[in-house]
Order: sequence, then structure tokens, then C-alpha cells
Amino acid sequence: MSGRVLVVDDSEVIRQLIRVNLELEGFEVVTAADGAECLEVVRRVKPDVVTLDVMMPRLDGLRTAARLRAAPATSGLPIAIVSACTPADLDLGEAVGVDGYLGKPFDPADLVALVRRLMELGGRPSAFRPERTERTDRG
Repeated sequence: MSGRVLVVDDSEVIRQLIRVNLELEGFEVVTAADGAECLEVVRRVKPDVVTLDVMMPRLDGLRTAARLRAAPATSGLPIAIVSACTPADLDLGEAVGVDGYLGKPFDPADLVALVRRLMELGGRPSAFRPERTERTDRG
């Protein structure tokens, strides 16, 4: 399975780590350093899945997810939070319609599995409750 993934994280090291792991599995990866850049890049590259860190400058991941959900062109875009999430972040993510979560630090195999699962959504509205891994509540 291949597809285009937009990876949004303010840490260049994390962006590169995610990029390498997904590219090794055949995904095309585009990156952005924060939510504001994500909103610009999304229109240009039309990703199949977006991964968002929560804590980022300018526009954080949860507000970015809410804006993606509010825009008709991206309302069905599968979104995953890949971050050191607190339980409150997870609740807010569910409220804005995030489709999946992966806590940092993460196992690369879990990252690939999450992205594959979200690729299968293919822009369809999510019909399941997002999964929370055991690593999602490390604040």
C-alpha cells in the first residue's frame, strides 16, 4: 500500500524519524513544521493522511485538526495525533474528530500500522472510536 502522508511536527528530528519509517514502507512523505504550515501544504499536496504533533508554535495540532475538519475540502481527511499526549489532549482530539493516536515515544511498527489503517479510511468519515495505545498518556 502506498499513499501520501503529511507529517507535522516542530521537531526536525521527529519529522525525519517518521519520514524514514514511512518511506521504508513505500509511503510518500511531505513534512511541515507547525499547524500553520500544515494548512498551506495540505492544499498544495493533497495528502491521504495527516499526522500531527499537539504542542507546536503558531498553531497547535488540536487547533489544526479542528480547522482541517471545518474545511469542506479536508473534512474527511484521516488525521492522527502523534504526540506525548495527556488524557485531556486525547479528549479534545476526539471532540474535533481525530481518527487515531500514537504516543511518543513510539514503536515504528505502530506508526506504520496506524498510517495503514488510516489510509484504508480513504476520506470516508470515521465510523470507529480512535484507538489509544498504552503510550498515549505520557504527558
